Amino acid sequence: MTTRADTREKLIEAAMELFVFQGYGNTGLAQIARKAGVLPGSLYYFFPTKQDLLHATLEKRKELLYPEVLAAIWERHPDPIERVFGLMAGYRSMLEMTEFRHGCPIGNLVLEVGETHPQARALLAQNFDGWLEAIAECFGASKDRLPPHTDPRRMAVFVLTTMEGAVMLARTYRNFEAYDAAIVQLRDYVERLLAEGRSLSQPNRKHA
Repeated sequence: MTTRADTREKLIEAAMELFVFQGYGNTGLAQIARKAGVLPGSLYYFFPTKQDLLHATLEKRKELLYPEVLAAIWERHPDPIERVFGLMAGYRSMLEMTEFRHGCPIGNLVLEVGETHPQARALLAQNFDGWLEAIAECFGASKDRLPPHTDPRRMAVFVLTTMEGAVMLARTYRNFEAYDAAIVQLRDYVERLLAEGRSLSQPNRKHA
């Protein structure tokens, strides 16, 4: 038997998918109800306004970051640094599977509603914060391999801006030339930091 909680979850899931593939503004509440397989009255019961539903989807994305985005990658890559690049590879696969239609859900909504929906913008920032914290933890866990001046949070910001820009360019050009070039440069920078870290950790041979 379908419960109220099940109905609410179906509506959130339907809205999340539609917002990604056709945008917030182009998605109607009746369309969301149809996709969820529920009556429009049920939608208005749980979400009196479309903005209420938008907020619910952003709260749900915060909850799903680890179980649906990070968990499989983290399990597959024990090395924290490789987790970062595994995440980049995951976004690339997503673009490939959807023929460049599925960009970053949070980035898309920032561009569309960031200026007109202040509460949504705050939730979008929280979603990015969760992403940044996960990547910063990867660099923090690798601090013994990196130079002392390496700031995990700044590295996470660097990775996020690289990813967001790479996704946007891939979707624009409908190819991975820019995406792959950006990841190669990111990898090169991280490898240089790791090399510097190794160099600093070695005993000074002159005093050996």
